[in-house]
Amino acid sequence: MKNLKVSTAQFENKSGDKSYNLSVIDNLAEKAAKAGSHVIAFHECSITGYTFARHLSKEQMLALAEEIPDGESVRQLTSIAQKHDIVVLAGLFEKDKANNLFKAYICVDKNGLVAKYRKLHPFINPYLTPGDQYCIFEIHGWKCGILICYDNNIIENVRATTLLGADIIFMPHVTMCTPSTRPGAGFVDSQLWVNREADPTSLRLEFDGMKGRDWLMKWLPARAYDNAIYAVFSNPIGMDDDQLKNGCSMIIDPFGDVIAECRTLGDDFVMATLTPEKLTQAGGYRYKKARRPDLYRNIIGQEHTPEQKVVWLNKSN
Repeated sequence: MKNLKVSTAQFENKSGDKSYNLSVIDNLAEKAAKAGSHVIAFHECSITGYTFARHLSKEQMLALAEEIPDGESVRQLTSIAQKHDIVVLAGLFEKDKANNLFKAYICVDKNGLVAKYRKLHPFINPYLTPGDQYCIFEIHGWKCGILICYDNNIIENVRATTLLGADIIFMPHVTMCTPSTRPGAGFVDSQLWVNREADPTSLRLEFDGMKGRDWLMKWLPARAYDNAIYAVFSNPIGMDDDQLKNGCSMIIDPFGDVIAECRTLGDDFVMATLTPEKLTQAGGYRYKKARRPDLYRNIIGQEHTPEQKVVWLNKSN
C-alpha cells in the first residue's frame, strides 16, 4: 500500500436542505482535492441533516429519504467526486423499495458507488430499521470500514470491523454537547455560537470541556489504539436543528495519537497522511495477534437482548 492522504470535514448543515448541504460538500471536497487529498469524509446525515428527524413522521421520513444507488444525492455526490477526482464519504437517510428506512453512509468515487453501510444502532427516529451487517471496501488499496456514531460506542463493532480487515474505520458522528448521566455533560447555549466572533473563548471552553472534546478523548483514541487502525472521525459544527455541535473532526493514528483536527469555529477540513507502516508498528497489532478466543468465544457470543437508551433524545435545548 502507498501513503494515503485523507481529509475529514466539519460544517454547519441545514435541516432537510440537501441542495445547500451538497453545495458545502462540493466546496470542501474541491479545497481538499486541491490540497492533495485522495479522500474526504463528512459527518452522519451530512446530506440531509440529522437532529430534526426526531420530529418527523414516517411519511415525512420517506419523503426525505432516497434509494441507494438510484437517488439524486448519490448522483450528485458522484458528480462531485468526478469533478474533483476525490473519493467522498457522506451520510443520508435511505429507503428501499418496500419503504423500509435506514440511516446510511456511502462512499463514492468518480465511477459511482463504492460502498454503502447502514447504521446498526439508529435511534433518532422510531421508523428507522437497524442495519444487519458490517462493511469492508477498498480505497486505493487500503481496506476500509464504516461505523456510524453510536455503533462506535459498542466496542465489539470496532473489533469486528478490524478483524474483517479494516485498516481505516470512518466514524461519522453527530455527537457531543447533549445531556447525559455522566458528570459534566449538557447542552451548550446556542447564544455562544451567535456571539462566537466577539467571544470565541467562552464557546471554546464549552466545546473543549466535558460537554464536548474532553468526553470524546476518554474513548475515541482507545478505539484506534486497541485495534491498530486509523480512525477518521467527522462531526458537524454549529446548529443542527436546535442543538449546537462542536465539530473537532479529527484523524487518529494506530498509536492513538491525534494527527489532524479541525480547530476553527466554522466550516473546515483537515488532512493527514496515512502510512501503512504504523498499522503493524502499533501495539494494537501485537494485541490482536495475542488474542485467545478459546477463552471468551462463548462469553462474547452468548444470548443477549440489545437495549439502547439515549438520555438526550426527548429533551430540547
